[in-house]
Parts: sequence; structure tokens; C-alpha cells
Amino acid sequence: MNSPEMMIHLDLDGAWPEGVLGLPTVAARDDGPKLRFSAPESVIEGFYRAYRERLGKFVLYGSGDFHHLSALCLRRLTEPFVLVSFDNHPDWDIRPPKWCCGNWLNRALDLPQLKRITVWGCGNFECWWPGQIFGNRRAEREGRLDVHPWSDDRSIREQKRRGAIRRENWRERFEDFACKVGNSPVYVTIDMDCLRSNEAVTNWESGRFDVSDVVWALRTLRSQARIIGGDICGAYSTPVYARWKQRFVANFDHPRMPAPDPAKSRATNLTALQSLWPALTE
Repeated sequence: MNSPEMMIHLDLDGAWPEGVLGLPTVAARDDGPKLRFSAPESVIEGFYRAYRERLGKFVLYGSGDFHHLSALCLRRLTEPFVLVSFDNHPDWDIRPPKWCCGNWLNRALDLPQLKRITVWGCGNFECWWPGQIFGNRRAEREGRLDVHPWSDDRSIREQKRRGAIRRENWRERFEDFACKVGNSPVYVTIDMDCLRSNEAVTNWESGRFDVSDVVWALRTLRSQARIIGGDICGAYSTPVYARWKQRFVANFDHPRMPAPDPAKSRATNLTALQSLWPALTE
């Protein structure tokens, strides 16, 4: 197990209670509304300057609306590494703004020390026609970005899409990937919206992984590679925004879902976290 000082809870939105899993809390709720969903580059850089020394090797934070902050965590890595993402969304959109939870993988691709990105468990429309026209297909063609969307409910032709996985074969595919990674340094990011709706309550559409699936994948990966850092986000929180344009675009992009019961959602997410966090950080 990694030492406690290498793990922190970055509290941007109150998605997790203070002291969750015994982690030290870095209070950042005043910055949360400015960063949520998207943010100007000046705000991002100001946040990074203020918090870079307080971020741990492993970071727990709130809603997946903040997933673009993972790209800041990656900046601190100095050796060449592979990024492994478990997410219901590919987060590869090539449209502006530059810093947004839906396109942050492009900021990761800007880093010279990044060798490759692989995303597992995408279940939404963005990996399929016509949604994929807004994705970074160039990086996919070049082999710098691999996406692995679920294809169980797709046509036979679509199931032949590069990277497509089905429930019956995804573990075999992942084992093959882990073997090819070998002893390479790996950073892992987990958005809890990759999980089924009964196992995680998020601000986005739910995915198809069980908690046990992701735990298995983490242990499989660790048996082959060196996990040098990671983060978990995706727990539901009530959206609060600092700018009207940010609020408008975020409300347009989010799925229309009823607000969940806060106590029940926190209990559900904590149950999932109690399995995911040790598997990520052990």
C-alpha cells in the first residue's frame, strides 16, 4: 500500500464527506464553480499554480464534471507513461473550449512524456457514427489513442470497429493489453460513470462495468505494469457554476436526469469507492 501522504481528497464540490477513507482533505470548494465542466486557460493555470504542490500521487475528487483536472495531475509525471482510463465517455472531443471535461484527453496528448492513451468501457454515442465525427480520430488512427466502446447492442458490422468490446470478450482483450504494456509506467483514471447505475450515482449517463470488473482490471494491470499514480472522479454533486456561458453549455450537454437523493447517492458511491480505491492504490 502506498503511504497516506501520497493520497489526497481534493474537495471541489462536496461530493465526498471530509475525511472520506481517512484521506487528508485539500479544501478547494471556492474554486469548484469556476472549474466545473469547463474553464478558461487562465483559470486552469491559476488553479494549477495554487494546488500543484498539494496534489498527491493518488487523487480522489468529485463529479466527472471536473475530469479535465486529471490532465493537470499528469503534468507532474516525469517518465514516459501510458494513460489508462475507465470511462463511459471517450473525452476526446476536438471542439472548443480548450479545457473541458469532454475533451481533456487532448490536453493529455499534448504532454511529451505521454506514450499512449487507452479508454475502456465507453457506452455512449460518441464512439459511433455520427457522434464520432467530433472525436480525435487522428490520434486514434496514429495509435496514440485507443477507445474500447461496448458493442453488444451494435450491428455485426459495428462490432468490427477498431477497439470494440463485448461483455463476453472484454476481459480477454484487457488481459492482452496488460501483457503488451509490460512493465511500463501507467497512470490510471477512473470516472465512476463507467459503472452501472445501481453501483454509482453520477452527473452523466451510466456505463456497463460492475465494480468487480474494474477491480479485476486494476489487479490485472498491476500484475504486469507499474501503476505510478491515479485518480477517481465521477461521484454526483449538485452543479454550481461561476459563469453564465459555462452554465448554459453544461446544461445543454448534460443528459436530462432527475436529481438523486443526496444521502442515498453518497452511500451508493461510498460502497463503490471502498472497493475501487484500495485496488487503485495498493
